[in-house]
This record gives sequence, C-alpha cells and structure tokens, in this order.
Amino acid sequence: MTLRQDWEFRGLVYQSTDPALLDYLGAGGRTAYIGFDPTASSLHLGSLLQLCNLRRLQEAGNRPIALAGGGTGLIGDPSFKDAERRLLDADELAANLEGIRGQLERFLDFSPAAGAAQAVLADNATWLTSISVTDFLRRVGKHFTVNQMVAKESVRSRLDRPDSGLSFTEFTYMLLQAYDFLELHWRYDCTVQLGGSDQWGNITMGAELVRKVTGHSAYGLTSPLLVRSDGRKYGKSEGGNERVWLDPELTSPFALHQFLLNSEDTLVPTLLRFYTFLDHDTISQLDLDTRDRPAERRGQRALANAVVALVHGEDAATQADRAGRALFSEEIGDLDEKLLLEVVADAPSSTIARERVREGVGPVELLVETGLAASRAEARRFLDQGGVYINNVRAVADQPVDLAQTLHGRYLVLRRGRRQLHLVVVA
Repeated sequence: MTLRQDWEFRGLVYQSTDPALLDYLGAGGRTAYIGFDPTASSLHLGSLLQLCNLRRLQEAGNRPIALAGGGTGLIGDPSFKDAERRLLDADELAANLEGIRGQLERFLDFSPAAGAAQAVLADNATWLTSISVTDFLRRVGKHFTVNQMVAKESVRSRLDRPDSGLSFTEFTYMLLQAYDFLELHWRYDCTVQLGGSDQWGNITMGAELVRKVTGHSAYGLTSPLLVRSDGRKYGKSEGGNERVWLDPELTSPFALHQFLLNSEDTLVPTLLRFYTFLDHDTISQLDLDTRDRPAERRGQRALANAVVALVHGEDAATQADRAGRALFSEEIGDLDEKLLLEVVADAPSSTIARERVREGVGPVELLVETGLAASRAEARRFLDQGGVYINNVRAVADQPVDLAQTLHGRYLVLRRGRRQLHLVVVA
C-alpha cells in the first residue's frame, strides 16, 4: 500500500500546496517537520494526530523533525484564538519543553538504527533567540507585505472582532514560524511542513519564504481539525474546559481510556483513522460494527485500547480496559487501591465510622445516608427490585455489610442501577 492510499483512506489531508505532495512523500527520503506548542508541560489529545502523522512519515522512509517551539513559545500563536495568550517566562517554558521532549520520543525513532529516517528533535529557540532584530527584518520581513499578512484568515478573524485586537507581538508570529521553515531547510534540507488546518496561513508563508530565499521547492500540508457534533474541539473533557493530556500524571491511562470509550458514534470512524495504526480492513469492519451494533461499542473499545497502548504502552491499555470492565463486575475487588480510586473518581463519597461497619450496617441505612435513596421505604423498594450493588455484588436488604466486605480494608462501592455510584470510605 502506498502512502497516498493510506492517507486518503484515513482522510488525513485537508489542504495541500501541491496535489502530488503525497506521492513526493511516498517515495521516501524526504524531510518534513511539525511544530509543537510548549504552552503546557504535556502534549494533549489534540496533538496526537500530528504525532501519528510524523510516525507515519517515518515508517514510509522519511526523516521527521519534531520542532519544539522554545522560541515561538515566548510569543504565542494567535491563530484563531479569541484573545492574546499569556506570555510564558523562561523557567516555565524550559519545564514545559522538558515534559514534551519525553512524549515525542515515545512516537518517533531517534536512534541511529533508523538510518536516513532518524528522527530529529529541534528547538527553534536555537535560532530565534540569537538572531538580531535587524537581521531578522532584513532576512524575513522584507519578503512579506503587511497587506499579505493582514489577509491571512487567522489574523483577520481577530481584527474583525470588536472586543479584541491583535498585538504587534502576536502579529509577527507568522514571520517567526516562516523563519523556522527556512532554518530547518538550511540545517536539514527540510522541504515539507505539516500541521492542523488552523496553521495553513503560517505554513504557506514558510513555504513561500523558503522559495524566495533559496529558490528551492517547499511544500505544506494540513490535516482536518476534529470537532464534536456540538462544535467543540475534540480532546477536551466533558465540561469543555480541561484538556485530555498525554502525561499520565495529568490524565491517567484509565481516564484517557474512558474518554475515548465515551466518544460519540459519529466520530468513531474518523478517530480510528486518525489516532490508530489499525489496518484498513479492521477499521472498515469496526465502522460496520459501530453503525449496526452501536450498543456494543466495539469501535470505541478498539479505539481506546489502541490509543492508550500507543501513548502509555500495552500494559497500561490492558489495565485500563480491565478497570473499565470491573466498574460493573465483581472484578472491582481485584483492582489495586490506586486504580480503584481512579475508577470511582467521579463518584460522590462519604465517610462512615469503622466501628459501625465492624458491627454490621444495613444496606437500607447505607442507601439513605449516601443519598441514593430518599427514605427507608424507597431504599427497601430499590433493594427488593434487585437494583442495588455493593462492590458490584447484589445487595440484600436484611444482610448487613461488615468489614470483611470492604475493599483494601476501607472502601465500599455502592451502586444503584447502572450509573449511580457512591464511594463509602470506612475510617
């Protein structure tokens, strides 16, 4: 299978400066780069598509460059942002870059064993923080008009807003990114820049600068941005404010698995193509499964397992999948304490005295005290209907709960129906 066939099947191309670019990359031996924004100490799910694209290029025999924006990070990309970003100080930026470097190394082969396709990790602070203002203006600024820069959609969208403007600092960002392409071309013979569709204006300026300064060909390609049915960008938590991070300390493998497992059906075919390396036949079958048997969530589970394995390793994916299944089975008792608490992290909790549990406390009392039932009569009705579980074992009204039933000697997971959970901490 050619690179073109794979990328067209996966829908990875949104815009391209040349219709033959996929064939150019498919021949191998090219050098291409993607820039990564260091505004946080971790990359996030929105970055994953570009990480996968770099890996796909390397597997096709090309040399990928992951460019960490140590220089541009001091400015902040204004593309399609509602307001100016907070400027990072040098210490914050250094810490963020350190975190991102480790994540990039999980996806690309930086070892000499990769030969001519050996990945490169570059930092644009190397050249952006050492060039003088006058040299930069002579080398880059003279090649672009203000009219041309203002016409870029990413800039115009801010200028057209009555409630916000665009600082000169942000306005120059596209020139900085264009200069990145030129420097990478000089240093590594890089001829292709890739990114999300919101980077199109910046990418085309970079390709133009390379051509104007060197006379050599340079190309750009963007991939679609993923959005949910409500218009929000994919890769943020249900509340829409918190990103889903690739750092396990910020978003645990279990939380990442659950986020993907809960993806809406209409997005699953695209997510499988963008975020996994599953073969085409497997993806096509999962498309059918998602369409014909959506309740089984086979596509979502395959997606969640593949992405967690890619980001955190096979063991983490197996454990996260097992933990998710344990949420509704007696296997919940086999989870270690840390994973158990992750599984029930979103559930409300309350504390009960150890002495009461040692003597035995009735399920009716537990339901009322935790708010899962409004009254003793309602609690007894829920129990008689068989819809109450303690540690995923069906509870019986006249059978008290004691310490022998606690998980790790101090937890009871109380559940009414399918989704109403409550964690009881025995203290």
